[in-house]
Amino acid sequence: MKFNSLGLILLIAALSVSSCRNKTNQNETRIIFLHHSTGVRIWHGFPTRLSYFVNARIGKELSYLFYRKAPLPHLVKKYNKRKRKNYVVEGITFPKIAPYGWNNYPYDYYNIWVKHAGATPFMEEPTLEMLTKEYQVVIFKHCFPVSNIQANKDTSDINSDYKSIANYKLQYLSLREKLHEFPGTKFIVFTGAVQVKSQISIEEAVRAKEFNRWVINEWDQLDDNIYIWDLYTLQTKGGLYFTQEYAVSENDSHPNKDFAGDVVKLLFNRIIDVVENNGSETTLTGKRKNS
Repeated sequence: MKFNSLGLILLIAALSVSSCRNKTNQNETRIIFLHHSTGVRIWHGFPTRLSYFVNARIGKELSYLFYRKAPLPHLVKKYNKRKRKNYVVEGITFPKIAPYGWNNYPYDYYNIWVKHAGATPFMEEPTLEMLTKEYQVVIFKHCFPVSNIQANKDTSDINSDYKSIANYKLQYLSLREKLHEFPGTKFIVFTGAVQVKSQISIEEAVRAKEFNRWVINEWDQLDDNIYIWDLYTLQTKGGLYFTQEYAVSENDSHPNKDFAGDVVKLLFNRIIDVVENNGSETTLTGKRKNS
């Protein structure tokens, strides 16, 4: 029987995946990444034509081997094989578009996880009581409209979905207390994604920077079970806006393939460091401190 070059590539890749599965000998650590569109671009990397072909003919898992940039699940699989670990990372849309709605801002995490906490789902979305039974690490983030922060009103309201720094702070403080109820679970939260200059006012951008600095400098605490991955700094390079060269276009604030492909490696570094060293060996952006 003769194999063409594509067939040989697929056979080698399949054997590699099988070998990875068979050599893990450590207790399983389960990691869940809750994401929407920005997160899924970082999660999966970007596909090539060959990856589409492999996905259609063989399966999604093998198709990751042929993405232009290494996606998060495949980086974890390679690490498992190299280090003889058994880390299992999964990704889900949270919240789904229905019935809850496509909203993952501070109010929504507070609403689902604090206000409606319990052993059963809220509007079909898993609570922390449910997630922490299955996963040892929970990663969550906000979509970039989180940066459309408006001026504070005369009074703040933890139960309001109005996007203001005052409301965000109340919701984040309540979330921190809730996350501390699960000391056996580690939580990784992204700093809020920001937008390209054409899609956000300067006032909103300034508020977004202010809130993200508060999250890092005041909300985050040493020696607890909550860890930061600073996507905001990677996006802005110290400025106010999502750097144009990193975005899909001047009017689209999703990360482009090069940026997503680069930062997924930093996210991977941060996840592994949080699991193994409580985040002590990487910076908040995921860069290794000794490199």
